[in-house]
Amino acid sequence: MAIGSDITTASLVEVAKLIARKDVSPVEVTEAMLARIAALDGRIHSYLLVTAEHALAQARVAEQEIMAGRYRGRLHGVPLALKDLINTTDIATTCASTILKHFKPGYDAAVVERLDAAGTVMLGKLNLTEFALYGYHPSYTPPNNPWKLDHWAGVSSSGSGAATAASLCYGALGTDTGGSIRFPSAACGVVGIKPTFGKVSRYGVFPLADTLDHIGPMARTVADAAYMLQVLEGRDPRDGATRTDPPGDYTKALLAGAHGLRIGLDRGYSSTDTDPRMSEALFRAVDLMVSLGAEVVELNSPELADAAHHWLAICAVDALIGHKDFYPAHAADYGPVFRSLLDHGAQVSAVEYARAERERQATRALLDELLVGIDVIACPAAPAPAAAQKDFPPQTVMPPELVAPLVRFAAPTNFSGNPSITLPNGFTEDGLPLAMQFIGRHGDEASIIRAAAAYEGATEWHKRRPQL
Repeated sequence: MAIGSDITTASLVEVAKLIARKDVSPVEVTEAMLARIAALDGRIHSYLLVTAEHALAQARVAEQEIMAGRYRGRLHGVPLALKDLINTTDIATTCASTILKHFKPGYDAAVVERLDAAGTVMLGKLNLTEFALYGYHPSYTPPNNPWKLDHWAGVSSSGSGAATAASLCYGALGTDTGGSIRFPSAACGVVGIKPTFGKVSRYGVFPLADTLDHIGPMARTVADAAYMLQVLEGRDPRDGATRTDPPGDYTKALLAGAHGLRIGLDRGYSSTDTDPRMSEALFRAVDLMVSLGAEVVELNSPELADAAHHWLAICAVDALIGHKDFYPAHAADYGPVFRSLLDHGAQVSAVEYARAERERQATRALLDELLVGIDVIACPAAPAPAAAQKDFPPQTVMPPELVAPLVRFAAPTNFSGNPSITLPNGFTEDGLPLAMQFIGRHGDEASIIRAAAAYEGATEWHKRRPQL
């Protein structure tokens, strides 16, 4: 394979095989990716910081190790990128806010330690909404969607979605508190895994809402994301919420196919307050899974959407705790959207928060019940395809009552902690990605990866690339 656009638009698995066979070197791949970033990201704005010297230094080390026969595994020498709320030693971690504009951590986040141990190359820090909510600080330029530059790239992990879709990295890390892996994955037509709560350590990741936050991989194929997750997951005593699950091996899940898979589908939940293009794409995808040997179990649980009405209360109060060093003392330094969240958190009553906690317990119990006897639940990844930027300016403050419809497919699994994988399942008539998600049991990432890989293997959506 020639070095150039072909190598940069390849999947992580494809480039990893080339590196392992020594057909290409990590330095060549990194140089090609840095050149592509320099040529294209001025139009996309997916990166806040490109760490070219750091990346090339890591690539040279990886190349020397591989040439000496010390190959560390599938991610060795592969260039990735990080959402810019993940701590990197002596490298700016801004959370896309002027409050942390000059912050350079003195230590790496746990996920960075794991990627370093796997021998990856860090290309830079990716753009995001201010402190990972849904609005951008006025000082920062929002990312553009690679499929249509005048459309949004999702929220929060938007730089991660845009960079991955535009082939400006082979994969990226995102975080998800109320859909922030799923929304940009859906908007940009990539694969994102929101693991089980506690599957991946959040040590060294600036929280939005500590009791709702998840961190996970975003990539161009299911296998790419699965292999990233395998490196990232594991118990970390520095994050008391991390799980003690045995190490995952997703190779079998990737190859298991759809035969015998039991898929739960609530057609009412999946179509209410939802763009028909998203729900219809989901139903077509489930029909395809049936043709591959899966079984559909019809569900009827409209109360699943109730979590969305209580998500904001928990998110706002948790955020208020996380920002106690800055708010209210530096309230004027926040952009309007994030400041409104903190203001809202300060007004949430103890009764309201208690009701939200009760709903969180009910949501977890409901999903546990629904997943008895089935392997995954299928639903849309977002209520609609990516919106035009002109229809939703970056500093728009949404009234609290409008938040619930936005997070109706996301909030339940942030409340419950269940794992979810998002993947493309079509395109609109004007070329924007459509997407669905598979939700699984706690600790059972293998089943959602199996379902997603079976669908992906029977379709071509993941092979499309935006024309840039």
